[in-house]
Amino acid sequence: MILIGMLHHRENPEKVIKAYAYNAVAKAEGADFFYFTPGKVNISTETITGKTYENGKWIEKEFPYPEVIYNASPPISEKASEIYEYLAQRIPFTSHSIGNKVSVFNRIKSGKNFSQYLIPTIEANNARTVFDVVDTYTQVIFKPVTGRQGGGILYIEKEDENSYKVNEAGSLSNFSKSQLQTAIKERIEERDYLIQPFITCKIKSGHVYDLRLHVQRDGEGEWNVTSIYPRIGPLGSVTSNISSGGYSCLLDEFLKNEFEDYWYNIKRSLEKFAVLFSRHFAALYDNISFDEFGIDVGIDKNQKFWIFEVNWRPGIPVIFNGELDVARNTIQYAKYLAKSKSERKTEQP
Repeated sequence: MILIGMLHHRENPEKVIKAYAYNAVAKAEGADFFYFTPGKVNISTETITGKTYENGKWIEKEFPYPEVIYNASPPISEKASEIYEYLAQRIPFTSHSIGNKVSVFNRIKSGKNFSQYLIPTIEANNARTVFDVVDTYTQVIFKPVTGRQGGGILYIEKEDENSYKVNEAGSLSNFSKSQLQTAIKERIEERDYLIQPFITCKIKSGHVYDLRLHVQRDGEGEWNVTSIYPRIGPLGSVTSNISSGGYSCLLDEFLKNEFEDYWYNIKRSLEKFAVLFSRHFAALYDNISFDEFGIDVGIDKNQKFWIFEVNWRPGIPVIFNGELDVARNTIQYAKYLAKSKSERKTEQP
């Protein structure tokens, strides 16, 4: 049987909700499974002290190196990073980081096939750059290059030469040019930012929204849609992240309500877009494998798709009970990676 290791920074798998689901699915899929942290890797003996679920509890055991690793979280220390790098050189990881928002934008742009779906993106190296973009587009989004769950995002709208409306997490403020310049400088000094024209994607009620396309590779290594769901922001907000007060609902009902007779065509277009984009995007990286993407897209008033963001380790709202679907696909893909590695070894002279 194939041995799969789940690598996570938390010591206790009981505090990682999906660990149980992955353990259960692995057993159902005919694979052995254990959970471990970087600190439990013994390089000298090439063994790992991990935990497996037996008879209602997690049991600690010693395991050989697994044939594939599901890297469920990034390293959180320099020492952990060294262990991750050491393991990744010897054992296939199911996924890898895709880079920050700017590098992802540049990669898609250079790939050309999907560049028409990109929102123009400029690195905000100074306040002058920000004001130049605001002057050009009037309404912009100013957000961190590396960030999660919509944190640190500002919507900026120019009203006149010395008056700007700013929305941060649903809180509206009016800034003079000098006040806004100071606020921008303070943020840029703390972290890297980018700026984009604001693309209006709103439902009939006025709430902003986007659509999360969750795509995974299966046991044959092929890309498939796991789920598509809308993320709807609170009224007055410019972001639709569920963790920031947004909500979701069933896709079919959402599309029927918003697009009426066109809903089914849009659904099929989203599904096709998700798979074709994932194939193309993954191919833009040399010798790196990916098991899943979370692609955030918007649809404007002309029904044009826009790529807002691409995530390499997306979550899924608990309301959809999709943990087992996601786990099944990941475990099947992990088995595919292990099998592919074994076949390559056999073919070597």
